[in-house]
Amino acid sequence: MVPRPDVPIQQPPRRVDAAIKAKVVLVNAPVTVRDSKDQIVTSLEAADFRLTDHGVQQNISHFDVGGDPISMVILFETSSRVAPLLPPVQKSGIVITETILGANGEAAILGFNDTIDKLLPFSKNADQIQKSVAQLRASTSGSRLYDAMAVGVEMLSGLPEATPTTPGRRRIMLIVSEAADYGSQAKLGEVLRKAQLANITIYSVGLSTTKALLKTEPKQNRTDIAPPGTYPLPPIPGSPPLPADEDPRLNNNVDLMALAVWAVSHVKDQISAHALELAATATGGAHFATFKDRTIEKALDEIGGELHTQYTLGYSPSGTTEEGFHEIKVSLVNPRYRNLKLRSRPGYYVSASDE
Repeated sequence: MVPRPDVPIQQPPRRVDAAIKAKVVLVNAPVTVRDSKDQIVTSLEAADFRLTDHGVQQNISHFDVGGDPISMVILFETSSRVAPLLPPVQKSGIVITETILGANGEAAILGFNDTIDKLLPFSKNADQIQKSVAQLRASTSGSRLYDAMAVGVEMLSGLPEATPTTPGRRRIMLIVSEAADYGSQAKLGEVLRKAQLANITIYSVGLSTTKALLKTEPKQNRTDIAPPGTYPLPPIPGSPPLPADEDPRLNNNVDLMALAVWAVSHVKDQISAHALELAATATGGAHFATFKDRTIEKALDEIGGELHTQYTLGYSPSGTTEEGFHEIKVSLVNPRYRNLKLRSRPGYYVSASDE
């Protein structure tokens, strides 16, 4: 159930005698700052920011603006449902290598349908990355999105650990997929909790099943291409029906930040809607839908532009050791910046050892 924006988020019972499972050494808070015209602002300094963890002000020990090298795991859906949309995806490798990764970036590639396929280990070779993307092929109808995300989190978590003095590479997950999951064993909330603790930022490019339907030649059983239950409302007159995550009428009243906190605090409960938006919100990234005017190439270009102008605030948590959800709040100290808009991760969850 999606929590209402006006209802406080219920926290799980706290156990003061439980051991802390994860020792959080360094927390990275990615911060995107935009002005009133939605233009990215890159002129701020570390002293301009104030950051609190669980309400306790923290010392920002690492500060960077878009310069830390990127390690990225890219998840591509390869189910039969998105087969008509793969040609532009297959051409996107050069945008990924040149616009997102840059000279010092590295990427690993996974494809997922009913299986999770590791198509390329971490590589800095632009030609290898582009070739792997160009060779993507559609297969079975399943879409184990959450399981693929779990594998991606595991791969990124295996990179060298950050320390207060060596923050290392930025850990980014890029998902090019539908918003729905079919067949996963993993729970979304559990995956996002691990991603938060591993300082992984998730960006997503939403593929549209509706657009795939419109690109497909008419067939007698055409509606079988889309999974059952994806058209929850009657279509707007003169337009095709929209899957839940593509229909703006369903998104207006969803507080994604509240839902993100709820998801990582209740990992045993399944989340069935807004998966891509939720993953991005929970980790400080962004979701880009492609149903309307935005192409896959344009979405990737926007992601690259944001990553290379994004602030990274790193700190070692102090003055707060409680288990449960740690809310991160980032603000600007000087009142003259009150019209600037900040986007960052909502926080992270520390669990008891016997949870």
